[in-house]
Amino acid sequence: MKQNFSAKQLALIGMFAAVAVVTSLISVPMPSGVAITLQTFGMALIGYLLGPAGVWSVFIWVLLGAVGLPVFSGMRGGFEVLAGPTGGFILGFPFMVLLCGLSRRQPVFPLAVLSGLLGLLVLHLFGILHYARLNGLNFWASALVMSIPYLFKDVASVIAACLVAKTLRRRLPAEVFVSGRP
Repeated sequence: MKQNFSAKQLALIGMFAAVAVVTSLISVPMPSGVAITLQTFGMALIGYLLGPAGVWSVFIWVLLGAVGLPVFSGMRGGFEVLAGPTGGFILGFPFMVLLCGLSRRQPVFPLAVLSGLLGLLVLHLFGILHYARLNGLNFWASALVMSIPYLFKDVASVIAACLVAKTLRRRLPAEVFVSGRP
């Protein structure tokens, strides 16, 4: 299926790729190798505001990082980051954005949060499974290191992103975010 984006949509996709970069660079390193960042908030916000088209913003961010630009947490870049301990989360972000974005057309708060939490579950599954495979751990040992310590922050991030998106939609002109496709 061919997708045609308007100039406005392309500008928004590029702008939100920058949001992905900025929310990744604000980080606090942790002993597990997974830094505390604003990425989950930023990715949920991208999905809530751009809908499924927000996945393109994440693809741009991943591509920039994969070719070596320092756009991932800790100002790191390169394929080794994707293959490293946090690579599962990076590869899971498009799915989270997609799930958050599915609620964009009908932004009923509880349903939007629920879609975001489902996206968060998928994101954490990617992170846990990737880390377990890398380190020869079982699912629960990996979850104890890579997921459980971050759940409260990530759930709060999804809820906050939903609230911020709702506020922005109310305060900005509708034509900033609403369009026919996608």
